[in-house]
Amino acid sequence: MKVVSLNVGKPKTVDYRGKPLETGIYKLSVSGPASLRREGFDGDGQADLINHGGADKAVCVYPFEHYAFWGEQLGKKLEYAAFGENLTVSGLLETEVCIGDIYEIGTALLQVSQPRFPCFKLSQKHGPADMPARVLSTGYSGFYLRVLREGEIACGDGILKRESGAGGFSVKQVLYSMEHGRRDKTGLAELAGLDSLAAVIRERFRGWLAAWES
Repeated sequence: MKVVSLNVGKPKTVDYRGKPLETGIYKLSVSGPASLRREGFDGDGQADLINHGGADKAVCVYPFEHYAFWGEQLGKKLEYAAFGENLTVSGLLETEVCIGDIYEIGTALLQVSQPRFPCFKLSQKHGPADMPARVLSTGYSGFYLRVLREGEIACGDGILKRESGAGGFSVKQVLYSMEHGRRDKTGLAELAGLDSLAAVIRERFRGWLAAWES
């Protein structure tokens, strides 16, 4: 497991369906090392601070293993940070990585907080209007990390797993629940009580659970 590419970038304004759109999805690969703070890397930023950024979304991760699939689907060679991720990594797949897992990368210590739920900005960057739906159907979403210990990370750093998350809920399982969880009362109760899951997602699940019980 290692960092294949380290990517940062400030928001920029692009065209989306004839209107200006400010987005932080356009990041550039850097060699590093880059300093990682509680809410993200120095030199990085998000445009939509309601849906992006914050302590539970400090670092966006995407598996390099998916690049070949998307390159074939989109008919083009994808550069690093194609999905707006801060860390393009190898050896960390959504089917295996679990919420609450703790990893040491460089001198930083990080914890898996939630899946990356795809939004329309992937369509703006790559073209197909159904790009978010494609990501959901494959489960190739990527995920977010919160920072437990600030530090520095560089391209090529190894990734060491230090602790497994309680419950054993994989990123892919939680992503499925974020889309279809209203139908699963038992699963909602388990995830709503998972302390390591991002607070905003737990609150969503608690709201759905309350609807079952009303």
